[in-house]
Amino acid sequence: MARRKADPRANTPVRRTAPLPTRDERRAAGKAHREKHPRADHGGWAPAARRRDPVALVIESSKGRLPELVPIRYGRMLASPFTFYRGTANIMAADLATTPTSGVTVQACGDCHLLNFGVFATPERGTIFDINDFDETMPGPWEWDVKRLAASMVLAARSNGFSAADQRDAAEASVRSYREHMAEYAEMRAMEVWYSRIDSEALAASFTDKAGVSRFRKRLAKATTRSAALDDFPKMAESQGGRHVIRDNPPLIYHHQMLGASEMRSNIEGAFADYRKTLPDDRRVILDRYQVADFALKVVGVGSVGTLCAVFLLMAADDDPLFLQVKEARRSVLAPFVARGRYANDGQRIVEGQRLMQAASDIFLGWTRGTSGRDFYLRQLRDVKLKPMVEIFSRSTMAEYGAVCGWTVARAHARSGDPATIAGYLGSKEVFDKAVAKFAAAYADQAERDHAMLAAAVRKGRIEVILER
Repeated sequence: MARRKADPRANTPVRRTAPLPTRDERRAAGKAHREKHPRADHGGWAPAARRRDPVALVIESSKGRLPELVPIRYGRMLASPFTFYRGTANIMAADLATTPTSGVTVQACGDCHLLNFGVFATPERGTIFDINDFDETMPGPWEWDVKRLAASMVLAARSNGFSAADQRDAAEASVRSYREHMAEYAEMRAMEVWYSRIDSEALAASFTDKAGVSRFRKRLAKATTRSAALDDFPKMAESQGGRHVIRDNPPLIYHHQMLGASEMRSNIEGAFADYRKTLPDDRRVILDRYQVADFALKVVGVGSVGTLCAVFLLMAADDDPLFLQVKEARRSVLAPFVARGRYANDGQRIVEGQRLMQAASDIFLGWTRGTSGRDFYLRQLRDVKLKPMVEIFSRSTMAEYGAVCGWTVARAHARSGDPATIAGYLGSKEVFDKAVAKFAAAYADQAERDHAMLAAAVRKGRIEVILER
């Protein structure tokens, strides 16, 4: 009987790595960061001596956008300081880069204002509350998301006519919730953090306004019963020459003159084939049941207006449609101020960042690149998707909503960063909460001044706007 040859790896000792730091050690490391940047240093705001002209930054951010849509973008930003703030993440990124940080990096949203949250369906058909816009996501300081959220709370409260005290309370509630929930995530096991989510019931339980909760439940019930076939398809599509096409509704959704060219159609088909390759195998199976029927441009949001955003209409049968949203993926506003990202395609940057930060992501989330060199990402156009009705929030609801948003950001940051280190820096007292609330009020003042400069530029004819009815 032949002797079995000895495996040379059998007696090789296991290579020992340095032991991982304990929770207490990581928390202590976070606390030590206060020596360089005390928590109180985050309070207040003063523009840098060489701060760039905000109108010039707005114009600069329009480069590469569809020129016929840029005036619509400016018109939406002109509506109020809050809409201006929503469309100028690049200005705040440049400003935040001059503020102190603890030095702890997370996967940051990059545009973390209160309207970039909402309820949507999970692949398991539950409904959760989460961040829903990741166009600017990159690894960066966790403080930047917290500060952008807090300042948006102040501006939204101002838009609703709330007092300065109520504005402060809303901002402070968002930061306090972030701190308290980060402390909770610091005590959880790694997998518990990863599986954590805020479902629609937990969201409803966060509010004391019974009428508001009832209104939310009715909206959610309506949203969960709607479908692309029964609701979106009759409104967004029509039959032409025996085939289904997207219905034009200019200037918000329309077929661009170039879309009919054979070269353009070939480019779109090639980009769609490349997108398919970015999906897991099981998602390709369901996607392959559909065929592309039509493609049209679509104007969305405030910050995205003028970028190449579009809609694919796919059909599996005459009564079985699927709408996919295509969004251009531009360079993140954080990119000039943080370490270089690992993804060459900005669509992949967004998709991978979204998967890292969200508790659950759309099954058709993927990316591609066009022949012109533009990057894109794709997802379902609608899958429940319920946005907050901030304009009707009461004072108490605004603060409670801010708390839920702060909780959500803490959960997202805890997935990619070290919650114990962040919690150690934040501590158990309200020093950081109050400091950032002070910053938020001062930065909201800055946004109002910048908005006034935009209005002045319009009056002087420096920029052209289109105001929608």
